[in-house]
Amino acid sequence: MGEYNNDTGYVSVGELPSPRVNKFKKVSVLPLVFLIFYEVSGGPFGVEDSVQAAGPLLALLGFLVFPLIWSVPEALITAEMGTMFPENGGYVVWVSSALGPYWGFQQGWMKWLSGVIDNALYPVLFLDYLKSGIPALGGGLPRTIAVWGLTVILTYMNYRGLTIVGWVAVVLGVFSILPFVVMGLVSIPKLEPSRWTVINLHDVDWNLYLNTLFWNLNYWDSISTLAGEVENPKKTLPKALFYALILVIVGYFFPLLIGTGAVPLDRELWTDGYFSDIAKIVGGVWLRWWIQGAAAMSNMGMFVAEMSSDSFQLLGMAERGMLPEFFGKRSRYGTPLTGILFSASGVILLSWLSFQEIVAAENFLYCFGMILEFIAFVWLRIKQPAASRPYKIPGGTVAAILMCIPPTLLICVVLALSSLKVMVISVIAVVIGLVMQPCLIYVEKKRWLKFSVNSDLPDVDNQESNNPLVE
Repeated sequence: MGEYNNDTGYVSVGELPSPRVNKFKKVSVLPLVFLIFYEVSGGPFGVEDSVQAAGPLLALLGFLVFPLIWSVPEALITAEMGTMFPENGGYVVWVSSALGPYWGFQQGWMKWLSGVIDNALYPVLFLDYLKSGIPALGGGLPRTIAVWGLTVILTYMNYRGLTIVGWVAVVLGVFSILPFVVMGLVSIPKLEPSRWTVINLHDVDWNLYLNTLFWNLNYWDSISTLAGEVENPKKTLPKALFYALILVIVGYFFPLLIGTGAVPLDRELWTDGYFSDIAKIVGGVWLRWWIQGAAAMSNMGMFVAEMSSDSFQLLGMAERGMLPEFFGKRSRYGTPLTGILFSASGVILLSWLSFQEIVAAENFLYCFGMILEFIAFVWLRIKQPAASRPYKIPGGTVAAILMCIPPTLLICVVLALSSLKVMVISVIAVVIGLVMQPCLIYVEKKRWLKFSVNSDLPDVDNQESNNPLVE
């Protein structure tokens, strides 16, 4: 995926003499792979709409081609920038270093909000997979109580520590992947390859198709907000991203290949939870229950991984003085207590939205954040070519710039296809961020709340003159 600069002198946050951080156990490669897996994917649950929108052939091609256009560039940029700035805050620090703290704050606001919106999906998906077996969870008060109860339980898991979350992600990941391996084996006699080639370009919902692909294959950069909690991030982070990329692509393509090839096509049936129906057709009720259980566990894994990223991002912003100091306070387990509570509150407030509305709104905000990331990545390559990059994308600056063009064009397409309702809501959210940052500066000047910068962190404004950051 790239090249390592083994002679770098970069000192990561975790290597600095900060007892407040060092006393907590760091995340190793395997848990990090599954944390990335759950940040991005969590398995094929949620890809069903791609078949409904475009049919089998375009759905299969989408999950092969789209990663080359979007996932690979985003993962490569995350590997380079995440090792250049191995601290909590991730992409917020990248943008701050390149474009200044004002735009760094905007990046943090948009990405945190899109992450919270994204996390509101998982209780919805969890219940969608269980409602066929427990009809009462399909709506009304029982569903509301279930969403709130699930949010509280998973939030507590985040509170107990990131290493626990990481190893829980490993266990949940194995449990979520296994039933699709079994389903693939039992469906072999029923596979008909001709079903994979079905296509009708005159009957494609491009908005739903692209939003589904985009939602299922983004958020590679979210793991950067946990870089300060990773063991030896300059080597561990790129390695984990590479393994997770392979796991995600296979985890999508293989189940789609089985599902579209083993049963007759009825595009209207391809909605959230349809894989459990396919499991019943090819294997029986026992396989259906296993798929439903795996889906439930997968959504739990995605929830805890996303909340970890969102809450540690707020902690990283507080350590950079962008948010009040209380956002930087850790619990006795090393977790950002205030960030977790804020993120959980956002999830509960957004839980009333539909699946499609959540995906579209989240994608819109995420696109704005990614534009800032691409600009920061290119600008730092041009402005600070000598700054230490323990992992560097090969090919030079020109190749790095060219790599950003296809995903940027894709962002423009996704934004253009957004509905007016989603566009208005998202623009309002962006405007709130534009106003919020000056208000926080005013609050700081009036000393109504305390802000502080962690002295252990390197100076992002003077990287090439700061010895630890120069090769």
